[in-house]
Amino acid sequence: MVSKVDLEKLGFKKHQATTIIRQAKLKLVNSGVAYYNNKRVGIVPRKIVEEIIGVPLESEE
Repeated sequence: MVSKVDLEKLGFKKHQATTIIRQAKLKLVNSGVAYYNNKRVGIVPRKIVEEIIGVPLESEE
């Protein structure tokens, strides 16, 4: 799971990180996952973020 803060730590600016999370949530809602149709949910699956930015994220482990 990825949050806005995680994206900022990777070098994205605050607005870019927010936009990526917003796009990921919209993509999930459109695919039928109603849980993400909530403004208080701020984390999304890593796979969706990777699809949006087009680059695999490094694991933190």
